[in-house]
Amino acid sequence: IEHSCKAYFNHPYIVTGRPYKALLTGDEVAEFRATLFSGTTYRIAVGNADKNNVIFSVYDIDHNLLFSSRDFGNAPYWDFSVDGYMDCIVEAKLDNTITSSGFAIVMTGFKLNDDNALN
Repeated sequence: IEHSCKAYFNHPYIVTGRPYKALLTGDEVAEFRATLFSGTTYRIAVGNADKNNVIFSVYDIDHNLLFSSRDFGNAPYWDFSVDGYMDCIVEAKLDNTITSSGFAIVMTGFKLNDDNALN
């Protein structure tokens, strides 16, 4: 399952940190937290054994919705940047119209540019 998520991190995107994994059933929601910094283009991606059955949402620390993959056909990833720095909450749940249980994997990464290119 992890490979399905890693597939969204081809050059110039790289995975940062460890994947977040959760076994979900019914209406359960997995919550992960991340700190984001300005000047970087981030990618959040989700993976599962079945494509497009994980819905993920990104909220600011006050729980204001910033993005929901549900609004984009359960898109498997989202690219974005922030001004300043921001703590955010990433929630993942199963699309119960497709499946009622399964694993969800969430990975975060960023886009390499001239300022953060690896040597």
